[in-house]
Amino acid sequence: MSEKTLFEKICDKEIPAKIVYEDERCIAFRDISPQAPVHILIIPRKPIPRVVLATTEDEALLGHLLLTAGKVARSEGMAESGFRLVINNGPDGGEAVPHLHVHLLGGRQMEWPPG
Repeated sequence: MSEKTLFEKICDKEIPAKIVYEDERCIAFRDISPQAPVHILIIPRKPIPRVVLATTEDEALLGHLLLTAGKVARSEGMAESGFRLVINNGPDGGEAVPHLHVHLLGGRQMEWPPG
C-alpha cells in the first residue's frame, strides 16, 4: 500500500486544515500559502493523482468539484465580482501534491496570462 498524500491525511483529519466546506465526496480548505486574498483548495476524497488519470467513472465527481467551487465562491462573497479556478497537472503544470485538486482564487483582480 502506498503512503497517503498530504491531502488524504487532511481528508482523514490526521493533519489540521482550515476547512470551509466538506461533504461525503470532497473537502475544501484554505491554502497555507495563499496566492490571492482568497485561496481555497477543493479536493476529492477519492485520491485521483491528476486530471489526466481520471476515468469516465470519475465524471460525476469531477462535476461535483466544480459545483462545489461555485458554492464555496458564493459563501466567500466572490460570486458577483469573480474568481479563478485552476487545476494543475504534472510538474510543468505546477502540480505540487499528486492528488487532483481545484484552486479557487479570488478577492482581487486576476491577471492574464496567469503564469
